[in-house]
Amino acid sequence: MTDQPSLARLDLNLLVSLDALLSECSVTRAAQRLHLSQPALSASLSRLRTHFGDPLLARRGNSYELTPLAIRLSEHTTTALEAARRVFESEATWDPSRSTREFSVYGSDYAFATIGTRVSGLARVRAPGVRFRFMLHNPTVVADAAGRLRSADAMLIPHGFLTELPYDDLWQDDWVLIADPDHPDLADGVTMEHLGRLPWVFTYQSREAFTSANRQLQQLGLEPHVDAVVESFLAIGHFITGSERLALVQAAVAPAIQRAAGVAVHRVPFDATPIHNALWWNPVHNRDPEHLWMRELFQDAAADLADSAPPSRS
Repeated sequence: MTDQPSLARLDLNLLVSLDALLSECSVTRAAQRLHLSQPALSASLSRLRTHFGDPLLARRGNSYELTPLAIRLSEHTTTALEAARRVFESEATWDPSRSTREFSVYGSDYAFATIGTRVSGLARVRAPGVRFRFMLHNPTVVADAAGRLRSADAMLIPHGFLTELPYDDLWQDDWVLIADPDHPDLADGVTMEHLGRLPWVFTYQSREAFTSANRQLQQLGLEPHVDAVVESFLAIGHFITGSERLALVQAAVAPAIQRAAGVAVHRVPFDATPIHNALWWNPVHNRDPEHLWMRELFQDAAADLADSAPPSRS
């Protein structure tokens, strides 16, 4: 026997109410979100308070705030609700052409602008009712990848950040350097001396969040002067135009940055380590036929992306 409460004695509908209450931090707004009357949701809140032995929502003036326990619970309720949804939406046989399944994938705007767009296009042809939700990751999400990927379907991120999770290799990319097209020092190309002297824009700069190329600069003995950190590959070009700054970006996304910001693209003057992009997931999804279909879709999109990869600029 176990001292833990039996699931048979719990009303799993309370999980839906709990998720809404913790997300909205308001009985009124949560009731509106769930299309319930306020008295009905207040009754659910009362049962939740009894179960947890905690008020969950504490009044502060004219509003409510989450108690410390509620804050901890909020980190798990959405994941638990999504896991329950997956259980009850599972089918003995899955027909993608008839499905309305939503796949959720973490990644960077670089990943979404390259392979994400191709995956979405292929899905539109093969399974018109299937939808993808592409969600930007951050250092906190990456650090808790195994937990986050219990509810999300996958994460697009290069090798070097995750371990002990299953993955599919997708495509390899190279680094290029971007600068203002009228940069006064770069008429004859970029040298290592330029890299050490000119200011930089980095996409990430912390112990947990970095790019392999920027880390490699330091390993080569350079300590770049970083003017700005912009956690977006697609936006970085706007911080280059009209300045003497440099930035390293992936070759596959460089044309989009060039079109948006009018930057010049240069070859990197050192042997930059290639980017090995991969799709990662939690092993609980290994045998899910829907997940297998999604992974095949990413493989097909990656093959198309590799075939159309632009050459590095000189």
